[in-house]
Amino acid sequence: MVETHQHFGRRVHNLERNSARLSKGYYSTVRNDGLIVARPARQTSSFPFKLVFILVALFFLYKAFVLSVIGYDTYQSRLTTLSNGTAFEQAGAWFLGIDPITLAVSAKMGPVFRG
Repeated sequence: MVETHQHFGRRVHNLERNSARLSKGYYSTVRNDGLIVARPARQTSSFPFKLVFILVALFFLYKAFVLSVIGYDTYQSRLTTLSNGTAFEQAGAWFLGIDPITLAVSAKMGPVFRG
């Protein structure tokens, strides 16, 4: 009697676990014998890596655009002004500093914007 109850408890636990997995999304497949079986859908990453990558790329493009439009000397003088300011402005100067990626992209964009 105890063994039967343990088997029943295990089956109920498996059904609850499978139901919880299916509640997060599922897809249906048809087996060779014609039985339709629901399978849990694959879980996607909860962190939006693609969005972060796009935002970082847009940030570098923005820096390169500004650098190519106003020129290297003016950009550098504005960064110097920012780096002499408050802690928040110094952080902005560090983020907006000229790096190799910005310089390379700006070199490609420069002839387009400066004519």
